[in-house]
Amino acid sequence: MSLAVFEGVSLYFGERSIVDELDLRAAEGDRIGLIGPNGSGKSTLLKLLAGEQAPDGGKITLRRGARLGYLPQDLSVSGGKTLIEFVLSSVPGRKELDRQLAEAEGELERAQGEGRDAEVLSDLAERLGDLHERIGHFEEHFSEHEALRILAGLGFKTSDRERDIGEFSGGWKMRAVLSALLFQQPDLLLLDEPTNHLDLPSVTWFSNFMSRYRRAFFLISHDREFLNEQINRVVSFEVEGVRQYTGNYERYLKQRAEEEEILNNKAKNLEREREQAQRFIDRFRAQANKARLVQSRVKQLDKMESVETLEKAAVMRFRFPATERCSNDVLVAEGIHKSFGARKVLDGVDVRITRGQRIAIIGPNGAGKTTLLKLLASELALDSGSVTLGHHVKVGYFAQHHADTLHVDSTPFQEVSEMDPQAGVTRVRTVLGAFLFRGDDVDKKIRVLSGGERARVALARLLIKPGNFLMMDEPTNHLDLGSSESLAESLVSYDGTVLFVSHNRSFVKRLATQIWNLENGKVEVYPGNLDEFMFALRTRQELSERTASASSAVTGVVAPSGKASAPADERASRADDKERKRREAELRQKKSKLLKPLRDRVAWLEAKVEELERAQKETTEQLSDPAVYADAKRRNELLSSFEERRANLTKLTDEWEQKTLELETQESQLDES
Repeated sequence: MSLAVFEGVSLYFGERSIVDELDLRAAEGDRIGLIGPNGSGKSTLLKLLAGEQAPDGGKITLRRGARLGYLPQDLSVSGGKTLIEFVLSSVPGRKELDRQLAEAEGELERAQGEGRDAEVLSDLAERLGDLHERIGHFEEHFSEHEALRILAGLGFKTSDRERDIGEFSGGWKMRAVLSALLFQQPDLLLLDEPTNHLDLPSVTWFSNFMSRYRRAFFLISHDREFLNEQINRVVSFEVEGVRQYTGNYERYLKQRAEEEEILNNKAKNLEREREQAQRFIDRFRAQANKARLVQSRVKQLDKMESVETLEKAAVMRFRFPATERCSNDVLVAEGIHKSFGARKVLDGVDVRITRGQRIAIIGPNGAGKTTLLKLLASELALDSGSVTLGHHVKVGYFAQHHADTLHVDSTPFQEVSEMDPQAGVTRVRTVLGAFLFRGDDVDKKIRVLSGGERARVALARLLIKPGNFLMMDEPTNHLDLGSSESLAESLVSYDGTVLFVSHNRSFVKRLATQIWNLENGKVEVYPGNLDEFMFALRTRQELSERTASASSAVTGVVAPSGKASAPADERASRADDKERKRREAELRQKKSKLLKPLRDRVAWLEAKVEELERAQKETTEQLSDPAVYADAKRRNELLSSFEERRANLTKLTDEWEQKTLELETQESQLDES
C-alpha cells in the first residue's frame, strides 16, 4: 500500500525547475535514497513531503492516518523539557489515552454509585479494559527502556537524560531529535544527512539500527557506505530530470553506466546510418535514374529518431600540485594537556607524524578531536606540552566551521586570491573552475552561497596554496556524495601528509593509512586502516566480554536436554522397536559412508579457521602494544602476516559456509529418503 504519492508534481524556483511533472510512489518497506549534486533538489523533495513546501503544480497525497517523521539539516529546538521527557513525549497519543482512561474510570465509579444496571456497568468495564490494553500495547512499544537504549546508541551519557534539552549544542540537539524520531517509529521517516553530526561509533550503531528498521524512509547522505547499507531504491536528480532505479547506490551506478553505454552505442549507430544515407543522397542527387531512391533516402533521413545521450552532472575535479619535500618527522607532540574549566579534554598526549602518512582522528563526539587538531595547527593555545613542526613543513588548515573563516561580503575570487596574492587571475579562476565556480559565479557574495558552495570555496582556498601538511576537520560536511568521493580521490594522490577528522566511513576507509582513536583524554595510535582498527576493537570487546562472563559465571550442573519418549513409543512392541533400531543403524551407516569426506572437510576447515582467528587475535594484541608498533620492521612484518592471514581466512570461511550448506542439504535429502 502506498504511503505517499506524487502525481505530476512540479516546482520552480524562479525560472529554474526543481521537479517537473514528477510521478513517484513510496510504499511500506521502501528504503529510498535521494542522490544528486548539492542544490539539485533533494532536500526540497523532503520539504514537499513534509508539507513545508507547496508544489507549483500536481498533487502530493499521504495515506490517511500515516505518521510522518522529518529530520531536516537545520532545526530549532527550545528548552523546557529534560532529554528523556523530550523523547518520551514525542510519541503522539499517550496523553489522549491517559485522558480517556481517567474519564472511563470516573464514569464507571459514578455508574456504580448510581446503581446502574449490569449491562451499563459491563459496557463501561469493557471500555476500561480496552483502554488498559491499548496503554499496555503503547508501553510495550514505547517504553522508557527503549528510549534510553536509543539515546545511549546515539552517544548520550546516562547523566544526560535529566538535562534540559535547551542546554545541548546544535549537534546534540540534532541527535535528540533523531532519537525521538527513531523512538516514534513513524510510518514514513524523512532523513536529511542524519550522520552529519554523528561520530563513527554512533554512525555504526545507527547503521545497525536502520538495517533492522522495517518502516519506510527517504534518506539523503554523502556517506557512500551508509547509503549502500540502507537503501533498496534510488531517486536520482540527473541533468535530464528525476530518475528512479531499484537497488542500492552501487546498483544505481551500474545501471546508470549500462544505460549510458546503450544510449551512446545507439547514438553512434544512428549517426553512422545518417552518414551513409547522406553520402548516398550527395552521390546520386544529380542522376535522374536514381531520383526515386534518393527521395526515399531523404524521407528515411527525415524520419530517423534522435537519441539523447545522458549528460553527467558537474562534479568538482582537481589535483593537488607537487609539494616541497620536508623532513621525515612532520610533527612531534609531547605531553599535550588541554582543559576547559574543570573538564579535562587532553591528558598528556604524545603523537608523532611522519612524511606521507594519512591519519584519521576518530572517537566519540566531545572526546576532543577538533580540539586536538586545533592545538596541532596552532589555532588554539596549549595548557602544557609542546608541538614541534619538522623542517620545511608548511601547514594548510581546513576548519570544521569553514563558514566562520570566510568573509560574508567577499566573493569566491577575493577569498581565494587572498590566500596567494602572487597567483594571477587565470590561476585563481582555474582553481575556482575546478570547484564548479564559473563565469559570474566567482563574483557572488559569500553570504548568498549555500553550505555546499561555501565548503567548496574553503577547499579552493586550501588548494591555491596547500602546503605539504594538510589538517582537515570534517572536510566532507556539506559536500554532496560525488564531491566527497572526488575529494578523497584527490587526497589519495596528494604527495604530502594529511591529518583529518571525519565521521564519513567511506571517506576514512578510502583515505586513512593510520587511525588515532581519541577517548578519555588519550590517543590510541593504530598502524592500519579503519577496517583493521574496527576488527581489532571488536576482538578486544569480545575478549573483554568473555572474560567478564567467565568471572561472573555461577558453577552448577546443567542437565542434558533430551527428547521425552512419546506414549506411542512406550506402547510399541519389542519387535517393532528392534526393527526401528535396525533401520536407524543402517541409515546411520549409509549416511556416515556417504557424508564422511564432506564432514571431514568441514571439520578441517573449522579447525583451520579457528587457528587463523587465534593467530589474528594474537597479532592484534601485539599491534596494540606501543613498543611493538614503534618498531617499524616488526610492525610491518605483523601487518603483512595479518593481511596474508585475513585473505586466507576469507577464502576458508567462504569454503566452510559452502561445504556446511552442502552437508546440511545432503543430510536432509538422506533423512527424507
